[in-house]
Order: sequence, then C-alpha cells, then structure tokens
Amino acid sequence: MTRTITVGLDGSPESRAAAEWAAREARMRALPLKILHVWEPLPEPAAQAPLLGAETRQEWTDRIPRESAEGIRLRHPGLEVITDQVTGSAPEALAEAADGSELMVLGSRGLGGIGGFMVGSVSLCVIAHTVRPVVLVRAAQQAADEHQMDPAGVPSAATPFRPVVLGLDTGAPDETVLEFAFDAAARRSAALRVVHGWTPPPTYLYGMSADLDPRGSLARREAAVLTEMLRPWRAKFPDVQVIEASRYENAAPALVHASRDASLVVVGRRIRTSRVGVHIGHVTHAVLHHVTAPVAVVAHG
Repeated sequence: MTRTITVGLDGSPESRAAAEWAAREARMRALPLKILHVWEPLPEPAAQAPLLGAETRQEWTDRIPRESAEGIRLRHPGLEVITDQVTGSAPEALAEAADGSELMVLGSRGLGGIGGFMVGSVSLCVIAHTVRPVVLVRAAQQAADEHQMDPAGVPSAATPFRPVVLGLDTGAPDETVLEFAFDAAARRSAALRVVHGWTPPPTYLYGMSADLDPRGSLARREAAVLTEMLRPWRAKFPDVQVIEASRYENAAPALVHASRDASLVVVGRRIRTSRVGVHIGHVTHAVLHHVTAPVAVVAHG
C-alpha cells in the first residue's frame, strides 16, 4: 500500500500552514497527500448548546477538510489529495494515522510568553507515540521562508533552498536520522549543515595530559570524529554539500543558533519509555520550542 504524507487539520492558522507545507513535500516526494480531521465529541451539556447543535458542528467539521483540499488542488495541480475524518481523541487518532504514513505533519502554535514557541500537548503526544517522522510547522510559515532571498533581497520561492540543518550526537548516531536528513537535503538540492555541540567531560581538565590547550585538543578530536562519521554518507549522497559544525557549546543552543537560516531542521528522538511515560529528550524539546523553521523529529532505536 502506498504511504501518504498526512497532515492533521483543525482549521487553525498553524494547521493550514502545515497543510501547505505537507502539499509541497508530497509533490517533492511524488506521494499522495492525506488531509485528516479529527472530530472530538463535545461533552453532552456543550453539545446541546444552541450554537453548537449537532447539525452546525457536523457542517463545520465537514467543511474544514473539503475546503482545504479544494484550495490545495488549485495551488498544486496534479497532486493527489485525499480527505479523511475520524471521531475520537485527537492525539490517539493522529498517532495512529502517523504510523501508517510516510510522514506526519502538524501545526505548531505561536509565540509563547517567554519568547519561544509553544508546542501543544497534541503535537508532543503524537511525536512521543509514533515511530514515523513528524514535522511541526509554524503558523506564519510560507514557501518563500524556506528559500534564499532573491538578488534584490525579496523573499521568493523560486530561489535555491536554504540549508537543511541536522543535529547529530556523535556518541549515539543513528542511520535513520542521518538518512532522513541527507535525503531531505538531496530532494531540495540544498546544503546539509551538520551540527554537533559538545562540552568537555567534568574530569577532562583533571587528566594527566600536558597539553597547554586541552580544549583545542579536544575540539580537534571532536571535529575529526564528526568528519569520519559523515564520510560514508558523503559517498552515498555525493551531490549534497555537507557543512560540518562541531562546536564547543551545549547541543541545544548550538542547534538553535545554527537553525536561524534553515529550510528544515532534523533532530532525532530515541524510542524509549520510563516509569513516568515517554521521553522526547531535552535537545529535541528545546528545538521544538525555539526554532522557527519547520522541524522534523525522527524516531530511532
């Protein structure tokens, strides 16, 4: 069965921006686009309210995916667009749909009170409960934002893509995440900026080394590890320009800083659970809240 690029649509500005991004990605991958609307039944007292009668709510829920699909078909001629509606819990329905998709795309909310972005509980739940890649898209995201400015300094979707940025942990690299990032860069004919943030272990400066510049020595070692790790991937994707960025800095701020000029940011999420539930990881969590470009979270073992 052919997988789809699936987007969760609830009529909000961020979900509409996500639908547009998903349509562009579906065309890039030559896959159908599925627009999924989840209707969560209201509690009985609210359902009986005059302005929220069953007929009104049903008409509204039917109109959201239908109108979105019509608009996307007009803007993306030739793209196969499928609409689907399910009733139930949004996190559970979206996570289930994600597992049957090539990629799940969701909208992410606007600015939060501390200057970062708010990631809704639905998005976090879907990310945490699916093994498929999930992309979060901001409400104001437009096609031109993923591309370089034209020669006159005007935003344009006709110019080359900005780089794809990958956050890489050289201590625990995963081929699934690397494959996704290199493939995304190759499809966009974009450069791939691989960011590795590191800090010396607490015991490093107390070692027996006589090196007068221990951080410089460690920096060279970390850079060499990154270069060697990427060697086979450069060979597999020879047309992708790879920019290595090994930085003496905590991983989260290093990645957020490097992502200011990105078309897409790729981070990994280790599939694991604990007694207190699922775990996303502090670096991925920071990226989801503070990076303004679309963010792809790729689950791995």
